[in-house]
Amino acid sequence: MPDLSLSPQPDTAPARGRNVSLLVFLIVVAAGAVYVGMNLASDLSPVRESSALPWLLLGIALLIALGFEFVNGFHDTANAVATVIYTHSLSPNVAVVWSGAWNFLGVLLSTGAVAFGILQLLPVELILQVGSSAGFAMVFALLIAAIIWNLGTWYFGLPSSSSHTLIGSIIGVGLMNQLMHGANGTSGVDWSQALGVGKSLLFSPIIGFLLAGLLLLILKAVVRVPALYAEPKGKEPPPFWIRALLILTCTGVSFAHGSNDGQKGMGLIMLILIGTVPTAYALNRAVTAEQTQTFIAVAHDATRALERYTNGVAAPADSRGEVERFIGTRSLSSTTVPALAALSNQVAEQVRGYGSLAAVPQSVVDNVRNNMYVVSEAIRLIDKQKAVPFPAEDAKAVLNFRKQIDHATKFIPTWVKVAVAIALGLGTMVGWKRIVVTVGERIGKQHLTYGQGGCAEVVAMVTIGAADVYGLPVSTTHVLSSGVAGTMAANGSGLQWNTVRSLVMAWVLTLPASIVLAGALYWVFKHLF
Repeated sequence: MPDLSLSPQPDTAPARGRNVSLLVFLIVVAAGAVYVGMNLASDLSPVRESSALPWLLLGIALLIALGFEFVNGFHDTANAVATVIYTHSLSPNVAVVWSGAWNFLGVLLSTGAVAFGILQLLPVELILQVGSSAGFAMVFALLIAAIIWNLGTWYFGLPSSSSHTLIGSIIGVGLMNQLMHGANGTSGVDWSQALGVGKSLLFSPIIGFLLAGLLLLILKAVVRVPALYAEPKGKEPPPFWIRALLILTCTGVSFAHGSNDGQKGMGLIMLILIGTVPTAYALNRAVTAEQTQTFIAVAHDATRALERYTNGVAAPADSRGEVERFIGTRSLSSTTVPALAALSNQVAEQVRGYGSLAAVPQSVVDNVRNNMYVVSEAIRLIDKQKAVPFPAEDAKAVLNFRKQIDHATKFIPTWVKVAVAIALGLGTMVGWKRIVVTVGERIGKQHLTYGQGGCAEVVAMVTIGAADVYGLPVSTTHVLSSGVAGTMAANGSGLQWNTVRSLVMAWVLTLPASIVLAGALYWVFKHLF
């Protein structure tokens, strides 16, 4: 037998490094899962349900919501690692672990603004009745529709947008809900909010294309280093400083993706929790007794400010019904402001009567939360439309009340962020290859250069980060893939028009396809439930 000890041995150091990185990440994920389980159990311990059905629906809905984020991870985040893989700055295994870790951190440190901005697209009646059969049909329909479209486009290697898909699904549910309850099928969607979201999704890839191409041209004029604009040689990694730059931009895109896209899952999970276990999650029970007293004082200030614009008109008997009518139609009547003032005062008295948000009993927590939600939405729309000529002081009092309400109702527990971070991080490590091949090989006619990869990543990182600050959902996929195309055009590398056409078709079809799919599923689930 040959002496195996004398045979040349392969260098196992890189493999050991990858295994250590993977092990550390999995340990963090396991610790996060334990943390999520303990906090969820703690939150639900005071809840008493006579039926097992709410618990079953809660479990299924949470699994589907986390499944959406998992699919989002391996679908969208593949874009973040495409440049470092195709420039050989990192090996694929290390790249996806690294990206998954920074997605994880991005979710944990996100603001929550995008999460609740997305939910404002939903019809107000479904938000108010999220725990009803219609509410469950809505949640299941929009999540399953988004997952089906994401998986289909991933299978064909098309970098379509999870954000685009989810928004289309929400619009589809809203339209179908209205078609099932009236002739006017457009009033079920907040079209002004949808228009703002649509603009961010429409212009972000154009911005990505133009800015990435412009940045490459500027870089070529200022930094005259031929190695930066060369194709990778075999599997040889780039020079250290180029490699560091590409890893840095990959890190930034991964973090920005987590902070923006992760919030969509957070908002949906909060919707599920509010619908199934409102006792624990409809109101922010972390609000202290001192903060509750501030809430009551601010509510009374807002009520007095609103009462100055009632023009002597008495509030209708069904004040909340009138405010809901205004939210649905965007039409201010003579009784809307009196109704809003009466409802604001009712909210203040409800909270004052129980002493704190934590003390609101299970039997009325839904009613208190819904009253708050309706008041907040009405104030938002009045401010947006400038429907009431508030002077500065009264406007400040009314908007401060909305801010207090949002703190009491629009909150995201840390364990929800951790759960979404785990799903997104794990998704990053699975199924990335199909999308990476499209971005790295099939957009341009030539291999991606170091400079092209860096420019596309920098533009994506800045664009997504800015959108997060302003609470706008944008597509990592669209921004980065269009950025790569922009650098190819600026560099004169040429574009593979078959791929570009496929990307554009996926971009164009995602919205109508997800609208139809979610609307059809909502109709089916509404009848099943």
